Amino acid sequence: MRFYTQQHKHYCGIDLHARAMYGCLLDQSGTKLVHKNVPATPEAFLRVVAPYREDLVVAVECPFPWYWLSDLCAREGITFVLGQALYMKAIHGGKAKNDKIDAHKIAVLLRGGMVPMAYVYPPEMRATRDLLRRRCHLLRKRAELLAHIQHTNSQYNLPEIGKKLADKGNREGVEDHFPDPRVRKTIEMDVALIDHYDKLLGEVELYITRTAKGHDAQSFARLQSVPGIGQILALVILYEIQAIARFPRVQDFLSYGRLVKCAKESAGKRHGLSGKKIGNPQLKWAFSEAAGLFWRQNKPGQEYFAKLEHKHGKGKALTVLAQKLARAVYFMLTRHQAFDLQRCVPA
Repeated sequence: MRFYTQQHKHYCGIDLHARAMYGCLLDQSGTKLVHKNVPATPEAFLRVVAPYREDLVVAVECPFPWYWLSDLCAREGITFVLGQALYMKAIHGGKAKNDKIDAHKIAVLLRGGMVPMAYVYPPEMRATRDLLRRRCHLLRKRAELLAHIQHTNSQYNLPEIGKKLADKGNREGVEDHFPDPRVRKTIEMDVALIDHYDKLLGEVELYITRTAKGHDAQSFARLQSVPGIGQILALVILYEIQAIARFPRVQDFLSYGRLVKCAKESAGKRHGLSGKKIGNPQLKWAFSEAAGLFWRQNKPGQEYFAKLEHKHGKGKALTVLAQKLARAVYFMLTRHQAFDLQRCVPA
């Protein structure tokens, strides 16, 4: 956890929403200079902070509409701090909670050097990262429709369809497998939606692979040297990491990717685990997918996975393999080397 500890003349804490924001501005002694609710527009923000622009720092909790405020502060030369929402327990643990109180707490934490920092993703890569995340969302919706067809088949205790419905050719005439016309209509809707998702996903993936390679072509090629990591997984990993230099240690990278479990200890006693939701879920998904593909697509990986499975069981073995691939990716990107199967999977 990193805290923002630099000292400034003025500290501004903002509880930011889509259409409004509550701001609290303090001086070095903690005196409230501004404490009011204003529209969430650049003009209103600049008007409020105009008298206090000298040595000003602005902090917000990490909600979804922070992009515009971060870009505005960068253009205006104002220091901007993005607070990690799950770490800011002083806000969520209070007896009373509203926008006015939250804004004051953010300003006080900022003045005291106690704002846990989240990463401010650079704007030039932000839109592509969000497009990749949207593509993953559509892919999950498509998977839900495929699962619904199989579940419906099980509900009516019908013979197995016997074909992999993810392939378009195998979906032709699948609705005829269901004798009830109302059920058949349900399956027709599912198949139509899956076909539409296939078209959308194909267009999005083609657009991304054509436009996203220019950001870091060498790292993109190195990631694809890992068995199991293709173009889309490489792009997801590349854009979620953005810059490997922001992780000083491999342990920090694994923690950010939700690939390690953090213990809760006190007085020498262990009280379970914590922090499961702190980190990047997209990286967790990408390395989990890569682990599953890795042990299926190469023989040394299969032999290594068999040893892990014998020792830990299948679920934990996949987790260990995902951690090992993440470590390999970290050192590949920091050392500018291609993937070495012999170093990753010992004989």
